[in-house]
Amino acid sequence: MVYGSVFAPGLFAGKVIIVTGGGSGIGRCVAHELASLGAQVALVGRKIEKLQKVADEITQDGGKVSFQVCDIRQEEAVKQTVATIIGEHGPVDGLVNNAGGQFMTPLEAITAKGWEAVVNTNLTGGFLMARECFVQGMNKTGGAIVNIVADMWGSMPGMGHSGAARAGMVSFTETAAVEWAGKGVRVNAVAPGYIASSGMDNYPVEMAPMIREMAKTIPAGRFGTEAETAAGIVFLLSPAASFISGTTLRIDGARPQARAGYPMRVPDAAVQARDAVKPFNGFHRAQMPKVFSQ
Repeated sequence: MVYGSVFAPGLFAGKVIIVTGGGSGIGRCVAHELASLGAQVALVGRKIEKLQKVADEITQDGGKVSFQVCDIRQEEAVKQTVATIIGEHGPVDGLVNNAGGQFMTPLEAITAKGWEAVVNTNLTGGFLMARECFVQGMNKTGGAIVNIVADMWGSMPGMGHSGAARAGMVSFTETAAVEWAGKGVRVNAVAPGYIASSGMDNYPVEMAPMIREMAKTIPAGRFGTEAETAAGIVFLLSPAASFISGTTLRIDGARPQARAGYPMRVPDAAVQARDAVKPFNGFHRAQMPKVFSQ
C-alpha cells in the first residue's frame, strides 16, 4: 500500500522539508505524504523512539527520511539541529512547524511554569525553528513555512495558555510573511479543528465520553482526518500556493461558525457519503484513536 495523495507524483522531488513533531499524529501523516511525493523529509522531535518508528515506516514505503532529536524550546539546540539538517541534505526548502502540546486546566489553576511550558512549545519553539530556517538558508534560497495552530476562534476555554500561544503564532505568521517576502519566503498557517488523530489519546481518560460527543458540534457532522489536514499543509508548501502568504487555512468543518441557538442540522449518513463532503483517507497507515474504541 502507498499513500493516496491527490498531488502529482514527484511534486517535491529534490526538496528538503523539515517536519517538527513528526513522530505522531498530523506530523507523522504529513511526513508520509511529503515523502511519497519525493521530498527528503527531516523529522524533528523529542522522543527518539517515535521518530525512529516513523522513519522506519517511511523507509519501508520507499521514501527518503532522516531524523533529529531536539527540544525546539531550546535556542541552541534548534540552531544546531537546523545546521545539521542543512549539512546532511543541503538547503531547507520547507518547514512544517507542527510540534505542540497542551493540557486541560482552567486559567486560575495554571502556574507560571505551566503557562511558560505551553507557550514555549506552541509559540517560541515555532518561532525559533522558522527563524533558523530563514537565517541559515531561506534568506538566500527562498522557501515555504507552514505553522500549525488550532481552532482558537472564539477562545479556548480550559486551555487558555494554548489559545494565547496559537493566536500569537497566527500573528507571527502574518508578520513573517511581510518581513520575509522580499527573500522569496512564504509563511502561512493551518488551523486544524477536531481531527481524529492520536493526540486525542493524550487527554485524561475521563474526557473520552466528551471527545466522542464533539462531532455533534461540527456542522459537517464528523471529525476530520489526518490526511485532510496534511493535504492543506502540502498545498501551502507547493508551487500552486506561490501567491499565498500570511494566511491561515482552517480545516474544521465550519465548526467556529456554529452559533449558540442555531439549530444544528448534522448531515445524515447519506449526505456524508457524497463525494463533495465524505472523508478523505489517503493515509495508508492511518490509525483510529483509541478513544473511539472505548
